[in-house]
Amino acid sequence: MMTIRLWPDEAALVLHTLARKEASRLALATPQMIQALVQAISNPRANDETRRGVAGVFYCLSQQKQGLLVIFKGASIPLLVRLLDSAIDAVVNYALSTLHNLLLHLEHAKLEILRCGGCQKMVGLLNSNNPKFLAILTDCLHMLAFNNDEVKLIIESSNGPQHLLRLLELTDYEKLLWTTTRLLRVLSVSPSIKLMMISKNALQVIEKQLYQPISLRVQQNCLQILRNLSDQAVKLENLDSLLHLLIELLRNNDPTTVSCAVGILSNLTCNNQYNKMAVVQNNGVHALMNTILQGHDKEEILEPAICALRHVTSRHSHAAEAQDIVRNVNGLLPIVDLLNPNVYSWPTVKSTISLIRNLALSNENFVVIRESGAIDKLAQLLVRTHQEFQRQPNVDLIDNYIRMDDILESCISALHIIAKDPQNRMVIRDLDCVPLFVRLLYPPSTVPIQRAATGALCELVNDRVCADIIEQQNCTQKLTELLKSTDEGVATYAAAILFRLSDEKPYEMKKHYSQDMPSNIYRDEHLMNNHYGVTNGSMGGTYSNPYRPTPPPPLHDIPTMNYYASEGTGGSGLGNLMDNQVLMESDRDMMQASPRSSNHHQTPPPIHQNGQMTNWFDSDL
Repeated sequence: MMTIRLWPDEAALVLHTLARKEASRLALATPQMIQALVQAISNPRANDETRRGVAGVFYCLSQQKQGLLVIFKGASIPLLVRLLDSAIDAVVNYALSTLHNLLLHLEHAKLEILRCGGCQKMVGLLNSNNPKFLAILTDCLHMLAFNNDEVKLIIESSNGPQHLLRLLELTDYEKLLWTTTRLLRVLSVSPSIKLMMISKNALQVIEKQLYQPISLRVQQNCLQILRNLSDQAVKLENLDSLLHLLIELLRNNDPTTVSCAVGILSNLTCNNQYNKMAVVQNNGVHALMNTILQGHDKEEILEPAICALRHVTSRHSHAAEAQDIVRNVNGLLPIVDLLNPNVYSWPTVKSTISLIRNLALSNENFVVIRESGAIDKLAQLLVRTHQEFQRQPNVDLIDNYIRMDDILESCISALHIIAKDPQNRMVIRDLDCVPLFVRLLYPPSTVPIQRAATGALCELVNDRVCADIIEQQNCTQKLTELLKSTDEGVATYAAAILFRLSDEKPYEMKKHYSQDMPSNIYRDEHLMNNHYGVTNGSMGGTYSNPYRPTPPPPLHDIPTMNYYASEGTGGSGLGNLMDNQVLMESDRDMMQASPRSSNHHQTPPPIHQNGQMTNWFDSDL
């Protein structure tokens, strides 16, 4: 019998040819064959053809389940990772493709690849010019980085985000654009990577991809990246074109696109006066109202839309215009309908309460707010949340990082602003809210709730009947105690209430009240006048007390706005619900953790490194 002797390179070529055929591939998928292949390619005397052939055999075997198992059990992953350093392009391609198949089908392969330093070597290959190779490479990095903070840090330290942004600018290969944006979507959850990407003009790079998107999936990835970044981009300038584009995208028929676009708008308008003005000037209020009407049954759209509208209706020079637009498009009634915690989540309800408060800053909206039933619903929510708070005052979170005392405080502050109108004060009085406001001065109420309650009472005390009801609650002693509160807002409001209650009282009683009041409450006249409507109040510059013939002496600044909320630091990622709102394949890194980052007590703890919370929930009142 004649024996044929083959050189190693010839044997490798024959095996590679056989492995390409399914029938012979099954026969080659044995532990003995894997061991022989490892020995052959590890031989320092192996030539390029041998290495190319053996690497090709590994790749062919990885295309079926049996082959993947024998490769993994044969401890071949360290060898495959080393082959990524090969000077032979074909060897690198085969090794990477084999690792890609292992990551796709064997969960345990991920840990072994990371243990062998596979992530670092893959990031080093991002300089390649081969788009198909890069598509596989970025997909491997995505699978390694998904839900793994350590891998994200490795990619960051190796300048991976910069390389990925460069790829977006250089390629038009759809699959590479998709895998690259998919990876960036995961990376952009990390707080440190966010800042790095923003510093490298990531918003401008990604914005370019949205004007003529090569596919819907690339567009959605880009929007999700922007949403992840947007909570840290609130101080950026020259975003007019992006804001205009996002407003246009609100008219899109794809729910995911709309959800991301409105989430980004919510973040970018949080605590940024220029962006708020830009949205109003680009017809954004109309677009947001249409989004609310069309997305009434989709809270992933509804809540950020309400938040964005809440932002643009306060604290900038075009806020009054935005408030008027909502009224002119008959938007109050559908907004008030959202005050239903049996249908909508508490985050949506809370955002709606704050939006109604902002709309009440316009005198023209008082009648519409009253006729829409907003006061009645706010009073119902006030009673309900107070009962819950009394029952469990120490329970922190009730729904997506919302606290019951937050809802309670929001209701009170909204009614405070609404009560600036005399007829509204009568409605609030008839709904028996005054005794409840007084009860909220006592424990277990927190300081913010006390501040809100004293503020509301300070407005209601303008009504003589309300003043009588307040006195009937025997709260004078409590108000006197609150004069010494460490919170300046509480003390000042309490002083103002006591001053009003002493009106038209005998001289001795007035003298008694004045002795209890600290002397510093009589300074800063113009601020107190503003609060009571003397120069810039709800009555258009005229003194509004219905039963006092002359304005009161000046008191210290009563903070009608600043004490009711904090805009936070910007903010949510759909996201940040887990890392993202619309979760696909359990990918919690798909979207930015919501949109809630603030140091104020109303907001949840700061985002963790794996980005648990989406950013568009900030309390920009």
